[in-house]
Amino acid sequence: MNVLVTGGAGYIGSHICVELAQAGFDVTIADNYANSSREAVRRIEELAGRPISAWEVYVCDRAALAEVFRARPVDAVIHCAGHKAVGESVQNPLKYYRNNIGSTVALLEVMEEFNVGPIIFSSSATVYGVPKALPYTEDMETGPCTNPYGTTKLMSEQIIRDAAAARPGMSAVLLRYFNPVGAHPSGRIGENPRGVPNNLMPYIAQVAVGKREYLGIFGDDYPTKDGTGVRDYIHVVDLARGHVAALKYSLERTGVEVFNLGSGRGTSVLELVQAFERANGVKIPCRVLPRREGDLPAYWADATKAQRVLGWRAESTLEDMCRDTWNWQKNNPDGYGDA
Repeated sequence: MNVLVTGGAGYIGSHICVELAQAGFDVTIADNYANSSREAVRRIEELAGRPISAWEVYVCDRAALAEVFRARPVDAVIHCAGHKAVGESVQNPLKYYRNNIGSTVALLEVMEEFNVGPIIFSSSATVYGVPKALPYTEDMETGPCTNPYGTTKLMSEQIIRDAAAARPGMSAVLLRYFNPVGAHPSGRIGENPRGVPNNLMPYIAQVAVGKREYLGIFGDDYPTKDGTGVRDYIHVVDLARGHVAALKYSLERTGVEVFNLGSGRGTSVLELVQAFERANGVKIPCRVLPRREGDLPAYWADATKAQRVLGWRAESTLEDMCRDTWNWQKNNPDGYGDA
């Protein structure tokens, strides 16, 4: 069975490709390398132990995407491609609407043209908007989102729901990620941000390796245990395994299903910094900065539905996440060397 992974050379996509290949699936990557690397594909092949078909394609380009489907018949799709920085989405919302929604529409059109049914969509906990209660459960009301990135994910979810309603045989699973961190235990693939990292863990790692002078903490006056933002961090390999479980589930069903993928634990920024220092024996200098627009004080997942239905749960500890991040960063101080 051939699974197309859009954004498959990126941080999350690369780990998904490895897990898919190790589970016996054939893998095809569609990626324009805007925030990823061709070297990542080579390393995916190294870890998978076999060649991976990779196509340089902008997923919004319907015609180019159709060429991939034509050349490499696709049985199922995992849709990871998209811009993902909350702060940037506030500053440049049209970029996010054009790319994240445009890619979803183009992909669904090509899937319909080639009669491909199952799609696993990389959604986000940001679709829940301001917390009505914690932890987040899948049956909670969604929106309004606090940033355009979250809105693009929520709109894409609705587009997929509508497409599935119009195609009775179609299967879709919407995976609402919490905060993926860590790297493959081998240290061969990991998060490789271009320029200044937008996410917390790679910034911590770059401070640790000497690329950044200090970690800027956006706000220490939130109504949380230590004043810093609280998030649910999940190891990227656990997340990738969740996609394999969701794919297997989708192959046996039609319709749309939603799952949270998180650890079920809330961890503050300061707690994550301290865990990184303990796990790796390094010191992370920090400075408090003003709050960042679009950020929420705290949220974490109730992931019991995924455990009950998919047989999946997050297994890695916070220390595992920190240790694997550092193993990746110290052995690849410049990422893949092309960022």
